[in-house]
Amino acid sequence: MISPAAGWIAVALLGKTRGNRGEITALALSPKPERFEGLAEVFLFGNGERIEVEETWFHQGTLVFKFRGVDTISDAERLYGVEVRVPIEQRIPLEPGEFFQSDLIGCEVVDRRSGQSLGSVSAWQEGGGSGLLVVDNGLLIPFVRAICVEIDPAARRIAVELPEGLKDLNPS
Repeated sequence: MISPAAGWIAVALLGKTRGNRGEITALALSPKPERFEGLAEVFLFGNGERIEVEETWFHQGTLVFKFRGVDTISDAERLYGVEVRVPIEQRIPLEPGEFFQSDLIGCEVVDRRSGQSLGSVSAWQEGGGSGLLVVDNGLLIPFVRAICVEIDPAARRIAVELPEGLKDLNPS
């Protein structure tokens, strides 16, 4: 998720019921299916309810949850649209060069050639394959290695080498 509430990370969004035992489909918000293996408990938001996970699996590419105590279609129907979250410290480890979108928010964007600050990342926008960093002044920067040449979320800094004319396409 882009901007998790302090201390939480959304991992799925619950959808329709599946079967008659209280199973419920979900939109996985993690690109890594292994994220859902071995989940023992999660928290359901809006109400923040802690709930035990009996089992998760993928059926024809769709994530399915079975929660303890949710045993009927009616039980599962009340969960439609609910966000499934885990404490932020339970985020899955990333491969080198991978980043959580939420960790990029607030990073200062610096032009590597001039050293000039271009602003701070205020949001993430889906934009084709790579996505776009939204800088607080309205500048949209493709999140690709050829442009975002140094990415250091721990230092809250992203150095960029903007292609000629990009700033003109995105006037601030």
